[in-house]
Amino acid sequence: MSLLAAIPLQRIEVLVAAILICVVIFELVRRRHLMERYALLWLLAGVALMVLALWQGLLTTVSGWVGIYYPPAALFAAGFVFVLAILLQFSIAISRLSDQNKILAQRVALLQQQLEREQTEKAQGEKAEEESSEGLAPRR
Repeated sequence: MSLLAAIPLQRIEVLVAAILICVVIFELVRRRHLMERYALLWLLAGVALMVLALWQGLLTTVSGWVGIYYPPAALFAAGFVFVLAILLQFSIAISRLSDQNKILAQRVALLQQQLEREQTEKAQGEKAEEESSEGLAPRR
């Protein structure tokens, strides 16, 4: 009897889904559509699905340890924790980007102010030079 014949169809489907998740994440990272730091949680989810699909009594055992007596509810709770981790990771990234955006806006404002000041000084210098050259020019 082969290994695949001993595994129920539902477990094979979950295993294929987990492998597909991992392959898609690796491909997104390879094509630079997803940064490595964000891929880690998704890869962890794919590996966790693989482990749950291969290890038959793991979900029941873990759910019993944490006091959840209906294993699918434990799976739902794990999914909820995963979503919370993703939200936390995105909140941290958004906070960091917001700070960087503020700093960049301040730097642009300072550079713009400096440019305007230099343009004003240049215009005043040209005007003074023009007036001084008019004073030196012979009158007719």
